[in-house]
Amino acid sequence: MGATLGGGFAALLMELGLPMHLSIPTFAMVGMGAMVGGGTGAVMTAVTMTFEMTLDYGIVMPMILAVASSVGVRRMLSRENIYTLKLVRRGRTIPKARHSNMFLVRHAHEVMDPEMHVLPAEDSFDAFLTAYADEGRLRHVVVTRQGRIIGVIRVNTGIRRGLVGMHTGVSLGDVASREFTIVDEDAVVSDVIERMWRKHAIMAVVVRELGHGPPRGNDVAGVITKEHVADSVAESLTIYPRDRDARGPRRVRATTRV
Repeated sequence: MGATLGGGFAALLMELGLPMHLSIPTFAMVGMGAMVGGGTGAVMTAVTMTFEMTLDYGIVMPMILAVASSVGVRRMLSRENIYTLKLVRRGRTIPKARHSNMFLVRHAHEVMDPEMHVLPAEDSFDAFLTAYADEGRLRHVVVTRQGRIIGVIRVNTGIRRGLVGMHTGVSLGDVASREFTIVDEDAVVSDVIERMWRKHAIMAVVVRELGHGPPRGNDVAGVITKEHVADSVAESLTIYPRDRDARGPRRVRATTRV
């Protein structure tokens, strides 16, 4: 079909009398590759397969342009390819991340949460909760002593509302957890996950230029928790909207916002 369309398109251009050299066999091969690439989503396979059939280097660049255009048009009309279209119609969604876990090769600075606090261990835990009690959300704190990182805290600042009038008298250093690890901002997420698992860490502290002496509070760029790893996974998934199928039950329209 692709070869027929490509050859037919070349014949049409020749009938128009355009002042250029046109080869119907070449257009047929390009059309075949474009049909394979657009229908299957296998871009490199389509280009390589067609080149191996012709051994013509001059066809490579037109082939790349045609296949890229074909895939782009197909994705505008349908996000699914011929392998997954029927499965999706039956309610069997195939996330693209099953083909490639791209979240594993992202860098730590792309996944980390930069909105954290670096505070000395001597600071009052009560004062910290009071300062952010109105937010009522999870806060991450990197605790330091004399500039060196000694612990981390994950706390919901909303708990202060239930402790109105109470004074615990504890400091950030008293409640800080030592279950953390330190990673470089350029480390890949797969290494961060492995390091957190090996050290049983609840949090990874991301620092700049790890390896130039013991990291200090001023070097902290952000933090990574298991929730941030999950968010990175969710961002790499593509869950498609599902519409009502006449032959099946009603399906819920889903999004990937976490």
